[in-house]
Amino acid sequence: MRTALTGGDILVSGFWHKGATLLFEDGKTVAILKAGESFEADHTTDIKGHKLVPGFVDVQVNGGGGALLNDDLTVDGVRTIAEAHRPYGTTSMLPTLISDDLAIVGKAIAVVDQALKEGVPGIAGIHIEGPCLSREKKGIHDETKFRAVDDAFIEVLERFKNGAVVVTVAPEQATPEMVARMAGSGMRVCLGHTNATYEAAMDCIRAGATGFTHLHNAMSPLTSRAPGVVGAALDTRTTFAGIIADGFHVHPASLRAALYAKGADHMMLVTDAMPCVGAKDKNFILQGKAIMVVDGMATGPDGTLAGSDLDMAAAVRNAVSMMGVPLDTAVRMASMSPARFLGLENEIGDIRPGLKADYVLLDAKNRARKVWTNGVAHDGIAFEG
Repeated sequence: MRTALTGGDILVSGFWHKGATLLFEDGKTVAILKAGESFEADHTTDIKGHKLVPGFVDVQVNGGGGALLNDDLTVDGVRTIAEAHRPYGTTSMLPTLISDDLAIVGKAIAVVDQALKEGVPGIAGIHIEGPCLSREKKGIHDETKFRAVDDAFIEVLERFKNGAVVVTVAPEQATPEMVARMAGSGMRVCLGHTNATYEAAMDCIRAGATGFTHLHNAMSPLTSRAPGVVGAALDTRTTFAGIIADGFHVHPASLRAALYAKGADHMMLVTDAMPCVGAKDKNFILQGKAIMVVDGMATGPDGTLAGSDLDMAAAVRNAVSMMGVPLDTAVRMASMSPARFLGLENEIGDIRPGLKADYVLLDAKNRARKVWTNGVAHDGIAFEG
């Protein structure tokens, strides 16, 4: 069935098409027509002057809807997380496993791979954040799980067959040779939770690392004579950096500085979301620690930030207000840039013919009013009947 969305402004490859009409069929975008251009469709929806943008792509999602991937390693658990984030505009995500035993890593690989086989909507791959991290920059992670990258670790990751694999490692735990091996296997290697030097980070980049996990957080900072991992991120325009724009993790000035250095094409808005997103009960347990969420900030017993209560629509709004960018630039960081990082730019992250029919209809306050995944419509968090 061919469906038309008409009467609004559509963001196509970074440019607004005013009053345009979008046609999709069989889960794919078919055409974008100019205002007033005639069309034929089986069903037409008037989007009433609202803004239609590409579905958001989140490469770091620990949980949602009360489920945490580490604790709910089932296809239904993965589905719960995806469904919790969908009303906020996330149409593609990487369920993210934080540092755990290798057996748990293996189980997560198997479960998310099975979710992809079964066609669970919204799943694009998996992100393994740890356990090959630095104790000096552990954040909320359980350091008793930490280990070095070795053959056994890589062999477990190589079992994943049906989507993108992102793995976050610290240079202290991963030799350039191991980074090269993971990158050579098609994995997206990110540097994070690390106190490494600029030089060590650059060695990993030359070996094939292409990303940085939650820039500025849990990594050696940029100083005058020791650029650190932050300096390596800002100094390499071809690498991608995820960043948490929730007002707690990164100061607005640091958000803007990162954008100036890397450009929107290589910045990715991420949530680092925990089970609290989309859940009535905001507090939760993380590997034995009681996590409290107060005024949108998730912290452990000692005050350490513990992921976030952030959703992607809020991240886009925060990028507009905190980074001072127009909506199209904020959406680029939430859709096109992460899709390119994952190598999925010919499937998701944009509105153009042949790509998945993944869209978000934003209201005047840039809240998700309606969300389409593979052409299937869902009510957004700001839906008004």
